[in-house]
Amino acid sequence: MPTTLSVSDLTCDGCEEIVHDALTDVNGVESVDISREDNEAVVEGDAENDRLLRAVDYAGYDGEIRE
Repeated sequence: MPTTLSVSDLTCDGCEEIVHDALTDVNGVESVDISREDNEAVVEGDAENDRLLRAVDYAGYDGEIRE
């Protein structure tokens, strides 16, 4: 089941790439789909939510798990 994260301030292609790369580096992530228009990232895999949020934070963005 995918995990959807709300990610603030995705304003350009570079922002999308930074968050995408940070999330793909997390163990257990199989794929990441970023939508700047929706300010969200959809992650496939079995990575833990706290690791995903830490990766987004480390990349310089605020993230939140969407339920």
